[in-house]
Amino acid sequence: MSAPRPDLRGLAWRKASSSVGNGACVELAPIEGMVAVRDSKDPAGPVLRYTAAEWNAFLDGAKKGEFDDLV
Repeated sequence: MSAPRPDLRGLAWRKASSSVGNGACVELAPIEGMVAVRDSKDPAGPVLRYTAAEWNAFLDGAKKGEFDDLV
């Protein structure tokens, strides 16, 4: 049995100030001590949720340039 889907209405979604205006970006929102991530082009689409530890590990890697080869 899967966990119930959290209520995503009313979340304070935001994106980076440097994101381009064509909708090709991700949006983030805090939810229940986690970070929710969605595609800004599809706000009704799937939402990924990460724990604080997972999100901090990702940010640490990004700051260190571990993903620079992907773009």
